[in-house]
Amino acid sequence: MIRDLILKNRSYRRFYEEVDIKLDTLKELVDLARLSASAMNAQPLKYILSCDHQKNSLIFPHLTLGAYLTGWAGPAEGERPSAYIIILGDTEVSRFLDYDAGIAAQSMMLGATEKGLGGCMIASIDKEGLRKALEIPPRYEILLVLALGKPKETVMIETVGPNGDTKYWRDSEGVHHVPKRPLDDIIIG
Repeated sequence: MIRDLILKNRSYRRFYEEVDIKLDTLKELVDLARLSASAMNAQPLKYILSCDHQKNSLIFPHLTLGAYLTGWAGPAEGERPSAYIIILGDTEVSRFLDYDAGIAAQSMMLGATEKGLGGCMIASIDKEGLRKALEIPPRYEILLVLALGKPKETVMIETVGPNGDTKYWRDSEGVHHVPKRPLDDIIIG
């Protein structure tokens, strides 16, 4: 069951933007993060939720979705995420922010997948631009942004080729291919 969720939990970058995600759904996802492990149980993460078109339009310009896809400027109008969860680290609570952010993000993404949604964990962020756009106080470090929506693309897992290239790519039909290393290649002992 968890394997099925993980296989469905791909990084989607194009969505049916008109499919709304309710604030309660975002809160349910954050609750999964809240219940997840936290280094020293410090629980330093805070969240900004957005499922409003106007607020989404403030967030989107500060994100890069798909840096390996050369010649692609990101999703067009109508294919952008319907919602965002911005993961912040409260620097006054703990210095162990990255670990918690990864755990929380994966918990939320698996929850979104279970609900029939998809998304992308984004670390390529114009953090100062986003901070200004949303008036985020300096005590909060911007760690990740989860872009969420109803996926509008197919993502296929491939085996990494003999050249070892792990860069994802799209074929002529718009199918997104993600190379993964074979299991035997990553177990060393």
